[in-house]
Amino acid sequence: MSETSYFKLALMGMAPLLQVYDMPTSLKFYRNVLGFSVVDSSGEGDNVDWVLLRLNEVQIMLNTAYEMESRPPSPDPKRIESHGDTTIYFGCQDVNGAYENLKLKVEVNEPEITSYGWEALNLIDPDGYQLCFQWPLDDSVGVG
Repeated sequence: MSETSYFKLALMGMAPLLQVYDMPTSLKFYRNVLGFSVVDSSGEGDNVDWVLLRLNEVQIMLNTAYEMESRPPSPDPKRIESHGDTTIYFGCQDVNGAYENLKLKVEVNEPEITSYGWEALNLIDPDGYQLCFQWPLDDSVGVG
């Protein structure tokens, strides 16, 4: 039997794309609360359709779910509810420091120890996406 050789992609990062209802509200949260910076966007100012955000080596993209002229007057509750099954996990070596900083800006519960041995801080963004800032209690796991 011959051994199969697999090509390994030379990946250099990842930037999930989240659909948001109101870009200025989402930017206020990701930029002013979490500390991300806008590195690219589809236009000037906060009322744009797409942005690429960066914080250290982490990138995330936000895109408006509706074009301005077809946006409903309020978010669709079913759409927001469906975001609850999406969690974005961030490697965060100082979970307690993140908690101390974030609790000054938003309502957030204290960090918890997960069943798999990580310290985790969870919160929900304005569009109902779950965000988890976590780090292993055992430094031998090799994160980072």
